[in-house]
Amino acid sequence: QVRLVESGGGLVQPGGSLRLSCAASGHISSVSYMAWYRQTPGKQRELVATLDSSGSVDYVDFVKGRFTVSSDNAKNTISLQMNSLKPEDTAVYYCYAVLEEMTHPGRWKDYFGQGTQVTVSS
Repeated sequence: QVRLVESGGGLVQPGGSLRLSCAASGHISSVSYMAWYRQTPGKQRELVATLDSSGSVDYVDFVKGRFTVSSDNAKNTISLQMNSLKPEDTAVYYCYAVLEEMTHPGRWKDYFGQGTQVTVSS
């Protein structure tokens, strides 16, 4: 069974930094796409950054210059380095992946992790 597990959330002061990590586990044969989303109460989940199979990364405007995505393809992990954090970055952050399982060749499915809370407050 495929799982995405995030870690690294917590409480940080404005201007501080946090690093989130996400590991995809299970019988995975290939990953085509990974991303980070975030969600605050009463709002829809919103995209933060994407990483495609070629290694190309894209960021939404409100995190450009502050957040950085990195990955380890061999370990099916993705990280999100968050710098210069603002109170409005407070949210539950979710890892997302589109992948192919060894048990179902040719079938691509998407998964979300359980989320990790990031709170930016003084």
